[in-house]
Amino acid sequence: MIIGIISDSHDNIWNLEKAIKKMKEKSINILIHCGDFCAPFVIDQLAAINLPVHCVFGNIDDRFTTTRKCDKFSNITLHGEMAELELDEKSIAVTHLPQFAKGLAHTGNYDIVFYGHTHKNNCSKIEKTLLVNPGEIMGRLGKPSFAIYDTSSEKVEFFDI
Repeated sequence: MIIGIISDSHDNIWNLEKAIKKMKEKSINILIHCGDFCAPFVIDQLAAINLPVHCVFGNIDDRFTTTRKCDKFSNITLHGEMAELELDEKSIAVTHLPQFAKGLAHTGNYDIVFYGHTHKNNCSKIEKTLLVNPGEIMGRLGKPSFAIYDTSSEKVEFFDI
């Protein structure tokens, strides 16, 4: 299974559109957003990918309006502050803040933990758990980026937008 991972879109629908186009070219099967959509209109763009999309809240997301917006789309699942997913026999956790991501990785309960917030892509390992930040869609701190995780090869690859 090929999983696309994005974070920190911060209303940059133009970069999000470019990222989605590249992810479709890479034949992703599922998309994960690690939070900080900002305005709920970003959800419309995520839903248009026509694949399952799993999202968590970032630290600046509107919880009320975003939840109502996500409820309108059958392919969007908004998990709240944290998601626990079982995809292709991989145990996956998703959160926004790095300190929570590191704590989740330290439990040893997950094969991989995805997070955002820092706007910088990163792939490290805590014991047996991969810890991955896809970078930012926004483009505030540098080149916008996203990541792809292949559950078969267990490899993470970063792509600039």
